[in-house]
Amino acid sequence: MRKKSPPRRSNCPMSYALDFVGDKWTLLVLRDLIMSRKQYFQDFLESDEKIASNILASRLKQLEAAGMITRANDPAHGRRVIYSPTAKALDLL
Repeated sequence: MRKKSPPRRSNCPMSYALDFVGDKWTLLVLRDLIMSRKQYFQDFLESDEKIASNILASRLKQLEAAGMITRANDPAHGRRVIYSPTAKALDLL
């Protein structure tokens, strides 16, 4: 089942962005993805903030559903997944 986007308090883009990234974990995942160039699930787990694996999985699904990240199989390691930011995520930051 696909998770819904957060409800909008207003049509203001800034307000919507704050509603979306108001959760610290979502913002930290985006930070690591873009600033630290982390790509793999394990990379995110090794961040200093020590995000729990279930929270990380939830945030990655939420970000993918919102069009902020893409998920693809790693061509070098078929069982691994690579996460990448979309233009939408880069624009947000």
